[in-house]
Amino acid sequence: MTPHPTPGAPSSRHRNVKARAATGALLALALVLAGCASGPHTSPNDPFEPYNRSMTQFNDTVDAALLKPVATAYQQATPAPVRTGVSNFFANLGDAWSFVNNTLQLNAEGALSSFFRVQINTLMGLGGVLDVASEMGIERHKQDFGLTLGRWGMPPGPYLVLPILGPSTVRDTLALPADNRGNLVRHVDPVSARNSLTALRVVDVRANLLRAGEVLDDAALDKYSFTRDVFLQVRSQRAAEAAGKQPLQNSDSGMLPPEPEQ
Repeated sequence: MTPHPTPGAPSSRHRNVKARAATGALLALALVLAGCASGPHTSPNDPFEPYNRSMTQFNDTVDAALLKPVATAYQQATPAPVRTGVSNFFANLGDAWSFVNNTLQLNAEGALSSFFRVQINTLMGLGGVLDVASEMGIERHKQDFGLTLGRWGMPPGPYLVLPILGPSTVRDTLALPADNRGNLVRHVDPVSARNSLTALRVVDVRANLLRAGEVLDDAALDKYSFTRDVFLQVRSQRAAEAAGKQPLQNSDSGMLPPEPEQ
């Protein structure tokens, strides 16, 4: 007597179809990436350059149509001290995740600095709006899970441009789920407040990059190559610091100086 499947349970045939579909999708992705790797401008660190350039063009289009105008309006309408307070608030949340990653990397100095920064700025800096810790000489040692994976031996892999998120590497892309979990904004309730904070953070990050974008547009003959090379160099330096191969530095070093207050 042939047993009947349990009502509501997927049949073995249905599971096989889904498995074949998933395998087909992975094979299609592999073929696309393999095709990308055969581009004429391929470099050792950027085997997916044709794809990356196309994704960069897409991101630039979205940025020009939406992100940059909103960030420009935000910068023009919001006084500089308020914008600084917003940036400090989100940076303080980031210091909490940096503490976790510095701890996972067995980096005692960075972990202690991140711990005391969060405590001081949260308690004495109005929830992080004021960066009291920096005034006290406690440097920020920003770390993420991608750098933690590098600390424990995972190579960065090829350069990869992600939709909307922009420059990355294969290792940093694999680390994104953990970094998202470590983003304290994602744990805010209600959802409406979480979405508002997320939107504010995106606008704040883009507004802070407006000046750098103008410099890049004026200075770079090939904006894509310049951005890629600088990104990979900075990530390599920070990975070397996480691995103890270079002295720890303030992670804000190398950034453009802050704009004057208006």
